Amino acid sequence: MAELVGNVLVGQSGGPTSVINASVAGIIAEALNHECIEEIYGTLNGVLGLLQEELIDLAAESQQQIRALKHTPGAALGTCRFKLKKQADFDRVLEVFKAHNIRYFFYIGGNDSQDTADKISKLAQAQGYELRVIGVPKTIDNDLPGTDHCPGYASAIKYIATSVRELAADNEAMGQGDLVSIVEVMGRSAGWIAAGSALAKRKDHPHDPPHLIYLPEIPFDQAKCIEDVKRVLKREKFCQIVVAEGLVDADGNYFAADAATDSFGHAQLGGAGDALAEIIGAHVPGVKVRVAKPGLLQRCAAHAASKTDAEEAFLAGEAAVEAAINGETDKMVTLLRGDKDIYSCETGLAPLSDVANSIKKLPREWINEDGTSMNFQFLRYAQPLIQGEITLPHDGGVPVFARLEKVRVDKVLPAYEV
Repeated sequence: MAELVGNVLVGQSGGPTSVINASVAGIIAEALNHECIEEIYGTLNGVLGLLQEELIDLAAESQQQIRALKHTPGAALGTCRFKLKKQADFDRVLEVFKAHNIRYFFYIGGNDSQDTADKISKLAQAQGYELRVIGVPKTIDNDLPGTDHCPGYASAIKYIATSVRELAADNEAMGQGDLVSIVEVMGRSAGWIAAGSALAKRKDHPHDPPHLIYLPEIPFDQAKCIEDVKRVLKREKFCQIVVAEGLVDADGNYFAADAATDSFGHAQLGGAGDALAEIIGAHVPGVKVRVAKPGLLQRCAAHAASKTDAEEAFLAGEAAVEAAINGETDKMVTLLRGDKDIYSCETGLAPLSDVANSIKKLPREWINEDGTSMNFQFLRYAQPLIQGEITLPHDGGVPVFARLEKVRVDKVLPAYEV
């Protein structure tokens, strides 16, 4: 494969995670090792910034700030939920690439982001523009096919499991057999995050919280839920429940969703916890119901991030550059679990077309027969991912995160109306 000389462009898309910037750091670190890469640029706010030619010079950032990206939550380059819809948008993207000699494009994101990367790559090929496009996985939902797990997921479930265990201590103090505590977590189409709350249980303590986990993979049964809650309250001082926002009924309809949709056409979810609380409050006499919604905290809690997760996010960024330099394109970096008893992780590649707009569900065989708890197969899968803690630098008692200078690259094209 002939060496391709030109510039790198990095973008971030979709909901951030506590380790998404570690992938940016990995891309920059590896790109600096290759002479064929002349400049390293970032696009502000994903493809939205790309359309507006809002590029920054990442090589101009200090090494101190680049290192700090490894423990900084949020999307340091800015993100978006913008979908390229019309042909003019795709043509504009290619114009920007040509104007700035972009030959390597790395897009960090989830299902929809990988679809965008795939379409951009195919357009470049159709127009004869030599471009190598590699997707870098990112989503706390952990629902991307082709990869064992996704950067961002481990840190999210480490935070949720920690929060469930902390909340259990509070509930233990307050409950008298009459308290139901509900935690609503993210998870639009798959129950990976809700399942992760099971890590809060101690080994050989099956009655530890969470007592009930409601997953999108298991249609909600109201009568069974009421009986489950009553059964737990007969045994415990409180009943702790974790429910995924994407919970569905027997007909496949969301348990709680707004009529509005986002730019990708997805239903706006939220309220499963409140809906569940209303049902339990109406059918379980004398019970007190409380709902906690971690919301965005579960994807940006850097103080509870998994060191394993951060290291693998960095590794994914490095692997993306290595793959592109070696001539790969139209691929997404994947994380591959070793087959030994001691956990290990390597990287691989999957075609973008196989990843785009697909959903990886939680395996049914990892869910116990009761439909509300996880078995040893899931625990064996998830436990290694949350290992290790990140030591954050502090100033005045609070964490210090990266702040990029964001030196702008001069625009050379006419303005574009989005």
